[in-house]
Amino acid sequence: MSFLNDTALVVGLTTVTVISRALFLMPHKPWDLPSRLRLALRYAPAAALAAVVAPELLLHTSLGPSWVKLGAAAVASGYFLWRRGILGTILTGMLAYWVLMGLQRWLG
Repeated sequence: MSFLNDTALVVGLTTVTVISRALFLMPHKPWDLPSRLRLALRYAPAAALAAVVAPELLLHTSLGPSWVKLGAAAVASGYFLWRRGILGTILTGMLAYWVLMGLQRWLG
């Protein structure tokens, strides 16, 4: 791509992003969302997280076989249900991942 094409691409993407985000800020009064939509939006962050995490857990990637990742996710989930701490959940999950990867390499 040439410099002109690259510049046009960046300007176009920036324009689309700014306009799509500014649409929510332009009205002078708050929007009245239907109660069903408000209820559905409560689950959007969890659904987005699941859409990002699930393929990585279930597929064999460069991060290791799926049983290692699922085992680490199970340990991290158990810690979260027990203590409800995010930092401990991350540390526990990573420790379990490293242990399981070491076990997988040791077993061959």
